[in-house]
Amino acid sequence: MRTLIVLRHAKAAQVPGLADRERPLTGRGERDAERAGEEIRAAGLAPDLVLCSPALRTRRTAEIAFPATEISYEGDIYQAYPDELLELVRRSDPELGTVVLCGHNPGVHELALGLTGGDYTFRPGTFAVIGVESGWEELSPGEGRLVTRWDPKES
Repeated sequence: MRTLIVLRHAKAAQVPGLADRERPLTGRGERDAERAGEEIRAAGLAPDLVLCSPALRTRRTAEIAFPATEISYEGDIYQAYPDELLELVRRSDPELGTVVLCGHNPGVHELALGLTGGDYTFRPGTFAVIGVESGWEELSPGEGRLVTRWDPKES
């Protein structure tokens, strides 16, 4: 069994004139990213790898949530469609047991729904823990099982 954790970046500031990729987290976003990491660790999960968009808000979310984990910054995650995100996950080392994908909506939300089905929201800072039976390279829509979902506004 493998585990995919799909994480949407935490709450980011809207700063007039600042490029979208450079939007920082708000104070609440920083706290929510820390809480997300705590929740993941409390569930007994230790990511082997974090695949992360290079945008400032995703980088900061991943750095706060997973301070001791290798982070791979992947430009393809920024503004990616769910099938592109799935392809990135499929390229993960087959030996890895737990992979985190930290990105943006709507892609991460649609990826999580596509893998698990269901109908749930994916606000900033939300993550879905998805159980995967197949190898990463074989992962396909509908093959995941939603183990848990955490939303900072619901906790």
